[in-house]
Amino acid sequence: MKTENADIYRISEGPDQLERIPCQIFQLANDASVYVAQQIAELIKQRTAAGKQCVLGLATGSTPTKIYEELIRLHHEEGLSFQNVVTFNLDEYYPMPPEELQSYVRFMNEHLFDHIDIEPSNIHIPDGTLPEDKVHESCWQYEEEINNVGGIDIQILGIGRTGHIGFNEPGSGRNSRTRLITLDQLTRRDAASDFFSEENVPSRAITMGVGTILEAKQIYLLAFGEGKAKVIQKAVEEDISTIVAASFLQEHRNARIILDAAASEHLTRASSPWLFGEIAWDDTIIRKAVLWLAQKLGKAILKLTEADYNEEGLQDLVANHGPAYEINLRVFRHLQGTLTGWPAGKPRQAKLPGDRDQLGDEIFPKRILIFSPHPDDDVISMGGTLIRLADQGHEVHVAYQTSGNIAVFDDDVISFSEFANEYNHQFGLDTSKSTQQQGEIVEFLQNKVAGQVDSEAVAQIKGMIRRIEARAATRSCGIPADRLHFMGMPFYETGRIRKKPLGDEDIQITIDLLNSIQPHQVYAAGDLSDPHGTHRTCLSAILQACDRLKGEDWYQQCVVWLYRGAWQEWSPYQIEMAVPLSPRELLRKRTAIFKHESQKDRALFPGPDPREFWQRAEDRNTATAEVYDKLGLAEYEGIEAFVKWDGDASSV
Repeated sequence: MKTENADIYRISEGPDQLERIPCQIFQLANDASVYVAQQIAELIKQRTAAGKQCVLGLATGSTPTKIYEELIRLHHEEGLSFQNVVTFNLDEYYPMPPEELQSYVRFMNEHLFDHIDIEPSNIHIPDGTLPEDKVHESCWQYEEEINNVGGIDIQILGIGRTGHIGFNEPGSGRNSRTRLITLDQLTRRDAASDFFSEENVPSRAITMGVGTILEAKQIYLLAFGEGKAKVIQKAVEEDISTIVAASFLQEHRNARIILDAAASEHLTRASSPWLFGEIAWDDTIIRKAVLWLAQKLGKAILKLTEADYNEEGLQDLVANHGPAYEINLRVFRHLQGTLTGWPAGKPRQAKLPGDRDQLGDEIFPKRILIFSPHPDDDVISMGGTLIRLADQGHEVHVAYQTSGNIAVFDDDVISFSEFANEYNHQFGLDTSKSTQQQGEIVEFLQNKVAGQVDSEAVAQIKGMIRRIEARAATRSCGIPADRLHFMGMPFYETGRIRKKPLGDEDIQITIDLLNSIQPHQVYAAGDLSDPHGTHRTCLSAILQACDRLKGEDWYQQCVVWLYRGAWQEWSPYQIEMAVPLSPRELLRKRTAIFKHESQKDRALFPGPDPREFWQRAEDRNTATAEVYDKLGLAEYEGIEAFVKWDGDASSV
């Protein structure tokens, strides 16, 4: 999994730049966060040396957490002091007691303030506990407090899918100040995971205004993952609009956008870097350019002409690698070569007259290990390929990395406990004990408040529900139960949306499983835009485990393929293996997804897309097939796409 031409990822300069806010793009989100933390630390040191205060505007959410981790490290390991630091947070839900799990007061304490030497009196966060008739006055006092310390020196921002900064939703004006606002439905849906369902998300929040933010002396807006790519492009390259509050940063002299490679994908410099001048034309960039051109013009690859290349800014490509038809043929053959009905290779005896392959695969059948971050990602993301692998006789194992227990509705627990109680009664088992346990569970759930962590018994039942569903789904795909592995990775088992950092125990569990199976192929979720962060963490565990195992003899024959989850698909130029699906296989995949009944009809954490998972999966598969068809390749019902991991464990 490589990002092509790392040297093109630099700040755009010059009067003709398309980016109206300077952007700095890092290959990895962690590197971007460390960079911003270093800028903050340097200013703190400068102000300390001058005997002055340093005023920071801080944000919450998953995006800035790595910044805070690095600042804590600098404090403990390099003696960075925060005695001269004053902070103002962007926002807070309303109403919101400070001790609640979702409180930004609690978030900041847990992620930063409890670990540094900042003076408590220097910490400012909007008060979510005030009576409503006191909020307006409090907001003006917040503005006065910022003015009294000379304004904010560095403001950290994230960006929401509506383009909001802070909680400045679409419609927020350029001169808006700190105020109580109503949250956009999309914002509330995105926050549902933190509150254990959309219904529990407060409808309002207190936020700094756009005008307040723009008065900061330096602004860093950070965005990571492919899920932020579209809104970043709108904020950076399109006109200023109240619809995308982040676009107002175009007016700020010292605003900078800090991105990882995935979040930059829709910027012109990443989507079509040849428009920025000369670049190094490697195979990946050539594919990207040709497929971009074909899709833009609505042409099949082999129909592209030299005039098409010249008129769309690709003269340099034709001049150095042409003629056009040879370029077309090169890319067409690559894309054609990605298509395979045998994702783990053919048996030697399966060779038919006219096959281009001289021989079948030396190892057949293969041992296959499919890692699934949650108990349904396997069938949602690559269910057709899973079915194909099983049908072709391979030894297919599925490893469920987390229990997925927080994604089960409480009512499902009541139903399952009622079933257990009736089952015990029907067959004369210990009914008194089961009745007592059911009563305790029902009582807990009836008294449970929004966002409350489940009791151990409830969490266990929810995990049991997900395991039962996973067994049913893989059984319909032809995978026996003894090839399922429920890993229960410790980082996940907090009972909360916020997880523990990935630890050595998580990686060791992964290493032990890999060593026990010694697979010839590994499949893992390679998407980084999972809104809960679980996919990214699970992928990191797999890649670190593989890195530690690369010296093992069995690993020399192992290939790691990355699939995408429910939120995104690989771009056509990235695809290295495309598995076509027949109508029957697509229907079998849907049936397998349906077995996850606790996630059907309405998932507890649907993410940014409100459709059911089976609908997302089918639409994505059929859309990928349509792309191949329009590019001039064979027409299929659906396609599942994969990218081969390049062996770099630091790629997440």
